[in-house]
Amino acid sequence: MVKEYHKATFAAGCFWGVEARFRDQTGVEDAEVGYTAGHKKDPTYREVCTDTTGHAEAVQLVYDPERISYEDLLEVFFNLHDPTTLNRQGPDVGSQYRSGIYYHTDAQQKLAEEAIKSLTERHVFGAPIVTEVLPATTFYRAEEYHQQYFEKTGRHGSCY
Repeated sequence: MVKEYHKATFAAGCFWGVEARFRDQTGVEDAEVGYTAGHKKDPTYREVCTDTTGHAEAVQLVYDPERISYEDLLEVFFNLHDPTTLNRQGPDVGSQYRSGIYYHTDAQQKLAEEAIKSLTERHVFGAPIVTEVLPATTFYRAEEYHQQYFEKTGRHGSCY
């Protein structure tokens, strides 16, 4: 029997820390950083940093749904950043640092919307959640030096 893996795509600010946190999750088979939800084809990091391409710094995961559920991935996502700040995470400001869930299936869309509704109803955050929930579009893999950045540089923790 062939094992079935799924994709998930999230934006939660600086992609280095987001990638590292998701890579630590049992059941996440691979993670790569890149750019999504913009209008320029094949953007570079320098271009995305100008806040003119429309892209978000994002992480695309390949995960084993038998070992980690999409709901668990959503929980990690909402715990690793502030989904109430529009176009900002910590000191990083610009639409490329926005909070976003880019779904690959109708089921992912439903689960993401339900998670936001539940978090809102339970007043988990002190302000409204501004996370965008959109269909996954082309994911442009970031330059190689961004992939597994913390492992390559020996730097750990956050991007700040």
